[in-house]
Amino acid sequence: MMSNLTIALDIMGGDYGPRSSLPAAIEAVNSHDNITLILCGNETLIRTELEKLDALQHPRLQIKHCSEVVNNDDKPSTALRCKKDSSMRKALDLVKSGEAQACVSAGNTGALFAMAYCILKMLPGISRPALISSVPTEKPKPVYLLDLGANVTADPETLFDFAVMGSVVAEQSQGIENPTVGLLNIGAEDIKGHEDIKRASELFEQSNALNYIGYCEGTDIFKGKADVIVCDGFVGNIALKTCEGIAKMIIHKLNKTLKKSIFYRAAALLMFPVLKKLYKKMNPDQYNGASLVGLRGIVVKSHGNAKSPAFLAAINEAVREVEKQLPEKIAARFAALKGQQLALDNEENDPLCSPCSK
Repeated sequence: MMSNLTIALDIMGGDYGPRSSLPAAIEAVNSHDNITLILCGNETLIRTELEKLDALQHPRLQIKHCSEVVNNDDKPSTALRCKKDSSMRKALDLVKSGEAQACVSAGNTGALFAMAYCILKMLPGISRPALISSVPTEKPKPVYLLDLGANVTADPETLFDFAVMGSVVAEQSQGIENPTVGLLNIGAEDIKGHEDIKRASELFEQSNALNYIGYCEGTDIFKGKADVIVCDGFVGNIALKTCEGIAKMIIHKLNKTLKKSIFYRAAALLMFPVLKKLYKKMNPDQYNGASLVGLRGIVVKSHGNAKSPAFLAAINEAVREVEKQLPEKIAARFAALKGQQLALDNEENDPLCSPCSK
C-alpha cells in the first residue's frame, strides 16, 4: 500500500452536491489512514456542512475554495473555456500540478471529459480516453466494460485502443493474466454488425496484444464470457444503465414481495444472511466509479445521482488506481505495443482547449 495519497474531490458536482460528497469524504478519511482529501467547492458551504458533521477540524480534509460550479446543463465547451474557477476544473488542475494524484467528480460527464482531455492530455499513443467500469457476472470476477459514454462513436482503431486499455485494467485490478476480450455486437456470427465493428474485429484478431475471443451479445455481459467487453460510448452507456436498472428493479421487487405477508417476512428473517449477501452483490452503488482511462492522470467519474455510499465507492476506486499506478501501466503497454518512447511529448494546441471568448 502506498502512503500519503492525495485525492481531489469535486464537492459541488452531481445531483446532491455536498450532501452526498462530504459524508463520503469523511467516511473515506476515517477508513483510510493514508489519504488526504482536497475538497474543491464553495468554502463557506463546505465549512458549514463539515461543522454539522463534526468534521471541520479533521487534519486530512483540506478545502480549496472555488467560486464557480459546472451545471448539468452546461455545454462542455462553455464549461471548459469559461468556468476556470469551478470545483471540477480546480480538482483537475490539482492533478495536473501534482498536488493530487487523482480526482473524483459526479458532475457533468461531457464537461469532465472535455476538461480532463485538455488539462491532463493523453498518454503517448492514445487518441481518446474511455470510461471503464466493472459489472458483476455469474462468475467470481466481474467483467470490465468500455467505453461507457466518453465517446459517442469510435472508429476501429480507437476500439482497439480501448481493448488494450481494458486489458491492462483487468490485469491490474483483478490480477487476471492475459484477460479475454470480446467485442459487443448484435450477434456472435461473423456476418453480424456494421462495417466498423467488423473491421475492429479484424484488428483484434490480428494483434498478439489481445486475447480476443470474438463477438459478445448483450446477454454475455452477465455470463462472464469475457474479462473485457469493448464497445463505443453510445452502446456502452445504454448497456450500463440498463444493467443498473435491472439490478434496482430486482431489489425493489424482492423487497416488495418479502413485505407482502407475515410468512414471507418470517422466511426473510431466516434467510437474512443470504439476502444480505445477495443485496451486497447486486447493489449497483458498490460498482459506482467509472475511470476515464488513457489520460496522464487518474479521473474517476461518479454517477450524477450518486448518494453518499456510492460516492464513497468512487473515492475508493480512485485510491485503488493510484496504488496500482494505472496510467503508468497503460503507458508502458502502449510503448511496448507501438514502439513509442515513454517521455511525454509537448502539449499540442487544440481548438477545444482555447480560452473563453465572450
